[in-house]
Amino acid sequence: MKSLGKIIQELRKKAGLGQVEFAQRAGVGLRFVRELEQGKTTVRMDKVNQTLDFLGHHLEVVRNGKG
Repeated sequence: MKSLGKIIQELRKKAGLGQVEFAQRAGVGLRFVRELEQGKTTVRMDKVNQTLDFLGHHLEVVRNGKG
């Protein structure tokens, strides 16, 4: 399974955006984009959702297992 950072990186590149331009246009910090794409696992979900929203995607959380 691909990490969220790798998925965002692929979508960013598919949109033809470098990290700097992407961060500016998505309204998030360049440091956030770099850390996310490098696989940092402790990221702010509001920024992740903002980033995905800019790319026209969303994150769905599904509970797995018995409750």
